[in-house]
This record gives sequence, C-alpha cells and structure tokens, in this order.
Amino acid sequence: MITYDHIMIRFGELSTKGKNKKDFIRTLADNVKNALKDWPSLSFETRYDHIYVGLNGLDYHPIIERLQDVSGIHALSLVYRCSKEIEDMKQSTLNLIKEEEGKTFKVKVKRGDKTYPLISDEITRIVASHILRNTEHLKVDVHNPDILLSIEVRQEAAYIFCKTYLGAGGYPLGVGGKTMHMLSGGIDSPVAAYLMMKRGVSIECIHFASPPYTQMGVIYKLEDLLKVLTRYQPRIRLHIVPFTKIQEAIYDNAPESYCITLMRRMMFRLADALSKRRKCPVISSGESIGQVASQTLQSMHVINAVTNTPVIRPLATTDKLEIIKISKKIGTYDISIRPYEDCCTIFTPKAPKTMPHQDEVEEFEKKFDYESMIRDAINNVEVKIITSETQDNDLL
Repeated sequence: MITYDHIMIRFGELSTKGKNKKDFIRTLADNVKNALKDWPSLSFETRYDHIYVGLNGLDYHPIIERLQDVSGIHALSLVYRCSKEIEDMKQSTLNLIKEEEGKTFKVKVKRGDKTYPLISDEITRIVASHILRNTEHLKVDVHNPDILLSIEVRQEAAYIFCKTYLGAGGYPLGVGGKTMHMLSGGIDSPVAAYLMMKRGVSIECIHFASPPYTQMGVIYKLEDLLKVLTRYQPRIRLHIVPFTKIQEAIYDNAPESYCITLMRRMMFRLADALSKRRKCPVISSGESIGQVASQTLQSMHVINAVTNTPVIRPLATTDKLEIIKISKKIGTYDISIRPYEDCCTIFTPKAPKTMPHQDEVEEFEKKFDYESMIRDAINNVEVKIITSETQDNDLL
C-alpha cells in the first residue's frame, strides 16, 4: 500500500507573468500558509513552477478542500514523491495504481529535468510494461483510460499521481491592489466582492446605513456575509456610513422618480472620498447591466459622472441565475436572502427614472448642501473589522 505524502500546487495564469512571477509566487505561498494555519504540522516547499505541501501523515481531504478556495491556484495534485531511480519509479507506480479503481490506464510522463538519462517515451514504456506484467485486470487505453497515471521527473525527485483537483484560478490575493467595494445586503455585491478577490484584489467594504428606516438586522447580515468571505480574505474592513440625512434631503428636493439616481450619485461620492482616504485606487460594486433602473447604461453614465476613480463592475454582463449559482457555491446565498432591507430597497420609488438626464440631476442637487453632508458622513463612519476568528469594532 502506498500513501500520498504531498500536494502539488499548480499556478495556472501565474506562468504568464514574466518578471513579476517571483513576487506572485511569494504572495501565493504566503496565502497558502495562512489558509492552512490550522494544520501546523504541514511543511511547505516553494519552487519556480510549483508549491509542495508536505502532508506528514495528515488526512488530505480537508486540506485539498481548503486550498480550493485560495485564489491563484490553477490545480492541485495529490502526489507521492520518490527517487528518480527507474526501479523506484516502477515499484512506486505499481503500488499506487493497485490502490485505484478501474480496468484501463494510461501513463503520462513529463520530464522537467532535461538532464535525466531516459526520455519521456522511454519512461512511459518501462513503467507501463512493469504494470502490465504485475497486474491481471489492467489494460492500456491511451484515448479514454479509467486511470491516468502521471509522472513528473524534476530536479529533486519524481512525483507520481492519479488525482488532480481544480483550484479557484485567478491571481493570489493582494497582488492586484485594493478596492473600496460597495456592499449591500443583497445577493449581488458579495458575489462581486468574491470575484474581485479571485482576481487578486483585496477588498475594503462600504455600506450606507439609514436608521431608523433600516434595521440593525442589515448590519448583522453584512457581518455574517463578510464572515463567509473571510474564507477568501482573512481580514476585511467594513465602513458603515450614516446616510439618513442625505437620503432625506434627496427626497425633500427631488421628484421621487429621480431619487434612486441621486442616491447612487451620493453613494459614489462617499465611496470616492473614502477610497482616497484608504488609498484604494478603484471602487467596485455588484451592478449588473439592466437589472434595476439605476443599472441601465444611461443611469450608470449619469451616476458615474461624479467620480474620476475607476469603477469595476465584475457582474456587469452576468445574469441573475449565474449570480445566484456563484452565491450558493461560495456560501453567501442563504444569508443574502434574509428579510432585512438596505436603504436602496426601502426607498425604491414606484416609477424610477431609467433614462435620467444629467443636467436635471445637477439642478436637483443645487437645492441642498450635499457637500457638507458628505463631509459629515465621512467623519462619522463606523468601522468594523471582520476576521476569520473574531469581529471587532474599530475607529476610523
């Protein structure tokens, strides 16, 4: 019987990164170690094209599952490490394949060590012949095998494996900088946050609270959503912006049909101010084209006019069913559908303007001193730090 002793982590997109590759791999290695901190007996080895996690006798199933959430990992192979002696490879592959279920097999060899005296085809023939001579039920099928037996011959050792698992893909968290992410209590914005993190972008979140119109249940809901997202980013800062006075001023000075457009413009002004304070070069949101009145192209154009900061919308062309599918996969869906509404939902007009005009919007904004209200709101932000272990209050 053979026991898998390592997990081989493959980089995927990182292989295209050229001069930045070393920095990306270093960040990924740190993220891997942090994700696996609950297993202190694991060992780690970082090389130019792979990271190896030494299992040291531990059950690999929960470790593989945890690693599948780490962005920047293309695939994970459960491997057995042996010497490069051909006799050792022959016996190790035979022992391993006897543990697998199936009637047909194929041997696939990659010779990373080009100084090794045997070429890939020779290793393939030697190993396959040894397996055929020493098993009764197995046959070779090079087109559609039940078992794909892979051997990678590298400088330090040979790695043998039959099991490969897909990773999250994308880039390591942190290599893409930081965004100020607009977080509501709905389905879309947590999914958008996840997709930003998957591309290597760390998130800080901003939420607009309108007590007494909105309940504290919304804040608890956000904390629970972010607690789930700490699986992908261990520490997330949540900025809760007091929005009641601004929202009331909008409804006092503009027709109901324009209120959502004005609210979104104020939200982007607040997000822009906070992003500059927190050194976030971009803003991100969960908007999807045409999903609601404020997300038509004309509305987005008018709303976006208040900021020069780039706005990233990862869900822009994603339909609702696709968004729901992702939310269920990452574990945010059941929290998002809790019946606590945010300020946009509560104040949704009966007939919102889908084709707003910027000159009209600007005339409505001249009727009240929104700039001082924005300054006051920014100066009274409440900050919560959500981590994978605890939730703490902090002062901005």
